[in-house]
Amino acid sequence: MTAELTYLTLATLWLAVHFCAYAWTAGRQVGFDYTMGPRDQNRQLSGKPARLQRALNNHFEALILFAIATMVITYSDQATTTTGALALVFLIARILYLPAYYWGFTPWRTLIWLLGFASTFLILILALI
Repeated sequence: MTAELTYLTLATLWLAVHFCAYAWTAGRQVGFDYTMGPRDQNRQLSGKPARLQRALNNHFEALILFAIATMVITYSDQATTTTGALALVFLIARILYLPAYYWGFTPWRTLIWLLGFASTFLILILALI
């Protein structure tokens, strides 16, 4: 397995951490009966649970783009140490993003997001040249 696919797998597993953190804090805020039920009534989250929900959604979005970049570079047989390093940068950025969003680290959260975003698109650009 290429380094890029390894980091994609780890980033996907990191999604479980995101989900558990979000589910636990959301359940504590609105009640686990509500979160385990049909959720017929819309209850808005606030504070840190809402941040974790937004971080989870952001990770889904980032993971889709990173998966595309990983597949393109892997299946075009263009994986290099540079693309592997960029994939590692993406993974580290995503790991740092969760606590940065949770604790509201400004402007670090945005800079961490930008690092992950840029690494994903650099992989795609490298696939084209």
